[in-house]
Amino acid sequence: MRSSAIARRYAKALILIGRQDGQAEKYREELQSFVGLLNAQPEFAATVSNPLHSTENRKRVLNAVLAELDMSAVMKSFVTLLFKKKRFGYIQDINDHYQRLADELKGVVRAELTSATELSSDSFEQIRQSLSRLTGKEVVVEAKQDPELIGGVVTKIGDLVLDGSIRTQLKNMRESLKRGESV
Repeated sequence: MRSSAIARRYAKALILIGRQDGQAEKYREELQSFVGLLNAQPEFAATVSNPLHSTENRKRVLNAVLAELDMSAVMKSFVTLLFKKKRFGYIQDINDHYQRLADELKGVVRAELTSATELSSDSFEQIRQSLSRLTGKEVVVEAKQDPELIGGVVTKIGDLVLDGSIRTQLKNMRESLKRGESV
């Protein structure tokens, strides 16, 4: 089974539990926090994941850390299950999938907005509101800058890409001219 499918399956299981007990948002925060801990403490992550250490020692280290964390029993059980099923290495991907599922549950969609220069707060808000109307959901926008765009913006929402950049328009014009079409 591919790693993405494994991560998706575990994320779906956790979101179902969160829906049932009304704690989906809490689990989102706890899972994000735990993954942040793993990223901040690579020695801990390596120790728990390294098969050169005995399973019992790795489990002892994991349980000692979990005991010190302020996490729900469900999340501690979830992390322990990942370790037990040898899926601990997928936790980052599981977190990524879970974040998207939790967003869907809240009616939130995430978008990436790339512009040539920094947008004014008014322009940024207008684009965010337009995207909200387009999707029918609340949109959380992450802004980036790419001077190679020359001007305009490129917006990505999931698999949808809305490219209004000058660079792309110039490229399309060039292709049209090569084909002998009038511009």
